Amino acid sequence: MQAHGSPYRPFFIVNMVQVERADMALLEALARMPAIGRIDPNPVVRQDLPRPDSSGAGDRTVEWGIAQIGADDVWSPLGYNGTGIVVGGQDTGYDWDHIALKSKYRGWNGSTTDHNFNWHDAIHSGSSNPCGFNSPEPCDDFGHGTHTMGTMTGSEGINEIGVAPGAKWIGCRNMNVGNGTPTTYIECFEFFLAPTDSTGAISTANPLLAPDVINNSWACPISEGCNSGNYATMETAVNNLTNAGIVVVASAGNSGSNGCASINDPPAFYANSFSVGATNNLDSIASFSSRGPASYSSLTKPEISAPGVSVRSSTPNDNYSIYSGTSMAGPHIVGTVALMLDANPNMTVAMLRSKIQDTAVPKTHWQTCGGTPGTSIPNNTYGHGRVDALAAVNAALVLLPVELIDFQGFLQGKTVQLSWEVAPDGSLNHFELERYGSHLDWVTIHRTVFSPEQGRYHYLDPSPAAGTNYYRLKMVDIDGSVEYSEIVAVRWSGKAELHLSPNPANGLLKLSANWQPGLVSIEVFDAKGSLLQRKTTQVDTASEPLELDVAALPSGVYYLQVFGENGRMQQKFAKW
Repeated sequence: MQAHGSPYRPFFIVNMVQVERADMALLEALARMPAIGRIDPNPVVRQDLPRPDSSGAGDRTVEWGIAQIGADDVWSPLGYNGTGIVVGGQDTGYDWDHIALKSKYRGWNGSTTDHNFNWHDAIHSGSSNPCGFNSPEPCDDFGHGTHTMGTMTGSEGINEIGVAPGAKWIGCRNMNVGNGTPTTYIECFEFFLAPTDSTGAISTANPLLAPDVINNSWACPISEGCNSGNYATMETAVNNLTNAGIVVVASAGNSGSNGCASINDPPAFYANSFSVGATNNLDSIASFSSRGPASYSSLTKPEISAPGVSVRSSTPNDNYSIYSGTSMAGPHIVGTVALMLDANPNMTVAMLRSKIQDTAVPKTHWQTCGGTPGTSIPNNTYGHGRVDALAAVNAALVLLPVELIDFQGFLQGKTVQLSWEVAPDGSLNHFELERYGSHLDWVTIHRTVFSPEQGRYHYLDPSPAAGTNYYRLKMVDIDGSVEYSEIVAVRWSGKAELHLSPNPANGLLKLSANWQPGLVSIEVFDAKGSLLQRKTTQVDTASEPLELDVAALPSGVYYLQVFGENGRMQQKFAKW
């Protein structure tokens, strides 16, 4: 691509490269490369975003949607308002210094501003834009994003517009005056997985600064770029965010007037997108709220509903306006997630989604969609019902697990001694000790039942690997919910260090170590943790080298694991 003079951008959230100004010669060259699975267009997507129903001028107190879902009752008397939680939004941008939003922006500390890791602009070029391109600070070129963020976190005392006014927010602009592309959406997803500094350089990406939950009040229609050929690409991004512990909330869409099966666009129709329909102040479904089942997955959608008709929130230049759309409903769910995490920071994505659904106000409808009667719960109109933030937070509090006082590990001879201490009270079923394995995943090495009479627990790992061993404690509640400890690292030099040559390899890979005579098992895994080769051989002398034929492996990076009398040894190698 460099030889053709075409700018390009690689992604890490999905295995994808964006190429600009690709001529036919470059496309033909790319198509001939074995590593290229598919070439997709990246057209501009015009969003049918909500416009103001009317001005929202004038001061108010708590907005109707917040009161209807009971969020204000979570603030007081329960005392949770989202403090310590970070929400993310990708939209038309944000007026960051709006009076209702400025104090909530993570990049503002009350006296100085730092937009690094808190803002990203995925709009790099195009026609004239009031915010310009690659904006160094949050800017909203349409007004829609500022409105959605207000419903998540906005507050200025006399205008309580946000569900979680104690939460902080970060943002990404994914549309140019309402026009996005598949790559601008994925670029924002990538930023939320691991935020970068103002340069946008991948080398600065820091997943520790990722938000806890993301709002997506947009869609990518089949008519303008997203289609069955590339749906899986964006779904991979959503899945990777979910696997990283980030809740992905998506508005269901505003095509309900088309009837059933009107949830037709990503990201709302993915399994790991928590899709939201819109209700009015009479607690009935909005006529425009899209219905399931989802066209892509045939799943019952939406999962939940929330206020989305005549919602008053912030708009640029310290204004307020009233909008209607499922774009307005999604932020109510994002705020509810923030309240729940404030109450119980240990909740997983699955637990959050489950408790919001289980505690929803059940709602039924006359319409039967996809063979599911509207009288069923869930149904394809309301999902599990209208969200009840107060009930959801109370459910989160019930899930508070046994308090973990400490978890530690240390080397004891050729073994690793692990111990942990917990408070005696709480609801817990059992513990599982997990070790990070060569399959690039966590493997359970020990299980023990929780006893209210026992405070400290111990386990001896008899077979640590040569090098650094990583352990974590999994605590499983009586209802199946899970909490994890922090990771403990213990290094063991081992009886032998494994050496590989040549590395990178092409044909034969030579393995050298101070072997203990006996059987040796050799396993090779790819970067996804899939087992590719296994070989068992006998070694008779300490200096005897072993050989492994890797000629059939394609170019890439691989992980090798050796089991023998030396214990377990691991090493990484490259194949040309």
